[in-house]
Amino acid sequence: MACGIIKSVNSVIITLVIMDIDTHQLKGACHGRGARFAFIGVAVVLGLFLLAQTAATLKSLDRPGVPATDTIVVNGSGQAALPPDVARVSFTVQNAAATVAAAQAKTTTQANAAIDFVKGQGIAEKDVKTLSYDITPQYSYPNPCPPGALCPAYGGTPKITGYQVSETVQVTVRDLQSVGGLLSGLGKLSVQNVSGPDFALDDPAAGYDAARADAISKAKIQADLLSKQLGVRLGKIVSFSESSGATYPVAYGMGAGMMAAKAATPNVPTGENTYNASVSITYEIR
Repeated sequence: MACGIIKSVNSVIITLVIMDIDTHQLKGACHGRGARFAFIGVAVVLGLFLLAQTAATLKSLDRPGVPATDTIVVNGSGQAALPPDVARVSFTVQNAAATVAAAQAKTTTQANAAIDFVKGQGIAEKDVKTLSYDITPQYSYPNPCPPGALCPAYGGTPKITGYQVSETVQVTVRDLQSVGGLLSGLGKLSVQNVSGPDFALDDPAAGYDAARADAISKAKIQADLLSKQLGVRLGKIVSFSESSGATYPVAYGMGAGMMAAKAATPNVPTGENTYNASVSITYEIR
């Protein structure tokens, strides 16, 4: 870096000498004050240029190319508890029949009725999506031996007796007060395997950002305390890492048997979601 300063100085000195020669020639030619003013102006510009180059070079001296070796590492754990703004409920409609077409017809009719009900609760079309659609053969395994008799291992080919068609749909509910009514209505439609609601933030990054900010704040407090105890000064941050996660309330679920037995409107508290973040910050010390 020092060599760069010397080169800049030498370059400017050579330039000034050349300019001085040119100015002497200009004086002999013009013999006027204008030439002297021009020389002074050029000298001022070159002086400012030299000053700027020197400042930039000195500034770069504070940023060595080799990694810092005198460092301390501090850790911080942060947490943010935020109320959810959406709930996600999923349900499955499944029916079996002798043929695929018959099973599809039954499942489609029931699933369409459930989706129409969901949209009638004010759920936007963008918040209703199919997660899966499955067609599964149903098999029978004939037993040639009478019940209770000792039979050798049977290696016969299983026989297809029908097909089961299932469709799983996920619903995103933005009006959390309507979750209980939605679950009750799905129960009256006798859909199977209702799961949820999973309460969450529609933009989970907001929760992670808040938890990270808390973790960084705690890490900085620890760094300040540690620097005072060690009698050193904190320099720039040379590395940073983080990890984050979330804890959700226990989901409310209803199976097919519960739905058929009772379809009363459930009380579904939303609670809060807890977001966690851990950070590690490495400081240069002086």
